[in-house]
Amino acid sequence: MGILLRWLGAFLLLAAIFNPTRWNYVTWATENWSEQMPLIVFLGLILAVLAMIYLVSTMRSIGLLGAIVIAAIFAAGLWVLTDWGLLGLSNAALNVWLTILVLSLILGIGMSWSILRQRLSGQQTTDEVDG
Repeated sequence: MGILLRWLGAFLLLAAIFNPTRWNYVTWATENWSEQMPLIVFLGLILAVLAMIYLVSTMRSIGLLGAIVIAAIFAAGLWVLTDWGLLGLSNAALNVWLTILVLSLILGIGMSWSILRQRLSGQQTTDEVDG
């Protein structure tokens, strides 16, 4: 259940920052910059900190290579679905949602990797601390 919640948190965070509807931070900030600049900066900083938490955790647990491999797996899956005619990529809004989905899955897996590895291998993961 925790892994699902980590993925859902990543999905909601990325969708709040940007999505193909008009209900996202980027569109709101662009349209209201002159009237609500302090609130836009404040909320932008909060979203940036939340995104950095996910990104730093993901890079520490799976690294850039792991993120690329996960992205390649999902890209290959999309390729198969497109090749079979089950998915068309001509809809720009759908492509944005698919990108948000894939990025959120990468972040969710990255946040959960230590837990997954511990459950699969039985080995505890610890952080190295310079002292």
